[in-house]
Amino acid sequence: MNFQGIRGVFKQNYNLKHLTWLKVGGDADIFFKPEDIEDLKTFLKENNNRFPITVIGAGSNLIIRDKGVEGIVIKLGRNFTDIQFIDNNLIVAGAGCLNSNLAKFCLVNSIAGFEFLVGIPGTVGGGVAMNAGSYGREFKDIVASVEVLDTEGNLIIIPVDRIGFSYRTNSLPKDLIFTRVFFQAKNKEDTNKIKQKMNEISAIRSSSQPVSEKTGGSTFANPKGFKAWELIDKAGLRGVRVGGACMSEMHCNFMINANNATATDMENLGELVKQKVKENSGIELQWEIKRIGKL
Repeated sequence: MNFQGIRGVFKQNYNLKHLTWLKVGGDADIFFKPEDIEDLKTFLKENNNRFPITVIGAGSNLIIRDKGVEGIVIKLGRNFTDIQFIDNNLIVAGAGCLNSNLAKFCLVNSIAGFEFLVGIPGTVGGGVAMNAGSYGREFKDIVASVEVLDTEGNLIIIPVDRIGFSYRTNSLPKDLIFTRVFFQAKNKEDTNKIKQKMNEISAIRSSSQPVSEKTGGSTFANPKGFKAWELIDKAGLRGVRVGGACMSEMHCNFMINANNATATDMENLGELVKQKVKENSGIELQWEIKRIGKL
């Protein structure tokens, strides 16, 4: 496994558990944290599609399986977290920038429409990948375009009308690596009003979600016309356990690593919930948490 000219962190057989909020998972065959975009381009060209690539963000909505991840796992480093104005109506953020940091940047600069990001853990790259949303807004409402690298290291800009946003996904090829995201910043507002809205969202989140636990956010996407948590609750699954994993008593669409759970515990719990909800309501839930790795 010879990669010439790279400057970032390169490790083999690297455990990924500590990089996820759920604290589960095995090793990456190869782990790479690029120093900057030029380093990432070099790495991709050196790889030359030899090994499959998986990109992870903050690990806030992710189960890494116990047997680990085949090939390469890339995590963007500190130089992919900058936020700046391009002009008065456009903000650019590195794909590794935390959603909460973008929300704070917009607060300081009196830009409205980004308040909902304080309720979404994770990075803006991950937010684009799954069209993350909460409190009535989604990434599709604020994105102008994305900058990506393909697996050969070619840089491409994709406008929002070609991203193909839909509920909790997009239509872009899954092997593209988001490097920067451009956001519309047209809506100016009084800073106090923005701060008030952010505080309201944070208060709702703290009072209704198990934010102090090892959790991964919403486990299942809401089926059209239904709320996943209500279907789970009606099936009598609030607090249900498999091994060290359980569905939260506070919000039963949140999965918790309650007692040294394995990724297998987590997946088995999720599949049990899916089965019981289907039996109870006839509705099949779809995972919102991303699951990666060897089965």
